[in-house]
Amino acid sequence: MLSLRHLSRVYPLKSGPYYALRNINLEIAEGEFVSIMGPSGSGKSTLLHILGLHDSEWEGEYRFQDVDIHRQSKAQRSELQKKNIGFIFQAYHLLDDLTIAENLEIPLTYRNIPRRERQSTVCDLLDRFQMVGKRDLFPNQLSGGQQQLVGVARALAANPKLLLADEPTGNLHSDQGRTIMELFQKLNRESGVTIVQVTHSAENAAFGHRIIRLADGLQVGN
Repeated sequence: MLSLRHLSRVYPLKSGPYYALRNINLEIAEGEFVSIMGPSGSGKSTLLHILGLHDSEWEGEYRFQDVDIHRQSKAQRSELQKKNIGFIFQAYHLLDDLTIAENLEIPLTYRNIPRRERQSTVCDLLDRFQMVGKRDLFPNQLSGGQQQLVGVARALAANPKLLLADEPTGNLHSDQGRTIMELFQKLNRESGVTIVQVTHSAENAAFGHRIIRLADGLQVGN
């Protein structure tokens, strides 16, 4: 599904260049569930945001779905992201002034999907995640675990081929975290969506097929 060749992310500092990532070479196949691990500052989240096309200031080659990302314009990358990639954040990133149903609808509006179809998709997601009774509530009326479920549902709304998760259970207690990881595993197994998660937890990492380890911006194993 994706490959990186000699990818580096350098931040120019007064003291000299800082390599958040250095010479990363990576292959992730379609349908894989991959965990990225490493100590704080190792480059995990930086790598995830590059994979998610949130960061374009990198060097090297990135190929996604037979497209050379490094040759694409900013507009082309944005279109590719909207059509193919879902992102789940540790801090949920739900919009507090929108209801749960409205939050779920947001990714669909970016794709110019007709209103009737958007509403049908939202209804399906609410049913799938057993949140029909919460459709008109606001995020601050839900528990942390429920908010993260909404975050997962929102990421899946546009049927992405690649799902990226940045410490998705970091703000949850252990039972809630396990529920999210079991959901990821089920989604990967049943729908074939490719999942890449950043995690500090060895228990969470074990839900995936393999682990990619980073240290000081370098890949040290997979």
